[in-house]
Amino acid sequence: MRLIVFLVAIFALSLSGPTFAGAYEDLLAAVESGDRTLVSDLLRRGMDVDSVDPDGNSLLLLAARAGHQQIVDLLLSNRANALKTNRYNESALMLAAFRGRLAIVDSLVSAGAELDPDGWTALIYAAFEGHTEIVRFLLQHGANVDAQAPNGVTALMVAARNGHLPIVDLLLARGADRERRNDDGAKAYDWARAAGNTDIVERLSLPGRAKP
Repeated sequence: MRLIVFLVAIFALSLSGPTFAGAYEDLLAAVESGDRTLVSDLLRRGMDVDSVDPDGNSLLLLAARAGHQQIVDLLLSNRANALKTNRYNESALMLAAFRGRLAIVDSLVSAGAELDPDGWTALIYAAFEGHTEIVRFLLQHGANVDAQAPNGVTALMVAARNGHLPIVDLLLARGADRERRNDDGAKAYDWARAAGNTDIVERLSLPGRAKP
């Protein structure tokens, strides 16, 4: 009899709770599309603010990647975990930096997102894509200018390789180590030269630091 009562209670909870069919999919879709009203409603009804998609992307990461500032702020106000990463060890901060979402980067840093995790960093992601103001912001908030990815790559290396001279100048002005090498033994200079970025090759050949 006790087992029957227990099973009935569990069944009743499953009907009345927020985990009704399709709620999870609705929540993911609402975050992706920027439907703040629906996201707010589903959270209010009990959906987990740290829900993840099949690739391990949290709601916060999805909103940051898509550039939905209001949803990012809504999730953070509901205590979303800014430290969560997906299956590729990417955080919301890293993807916001990669996509050039400065305001979202600001919100995430204010919420305690990690600037220098083990592995790839938001600074390297921003430098790779040429987002100068995000690079500047991250450095101003304490990001390690010489942080290295698992293969030894630094922000200076990717900026040099991709031809982002303003970022190269900014990183050098903040003390980036131009002599640092990756796991293949290459420096930022080598990457710039291989890519044909002669202006950066010249800059990296000069002694001292560039102007900020």
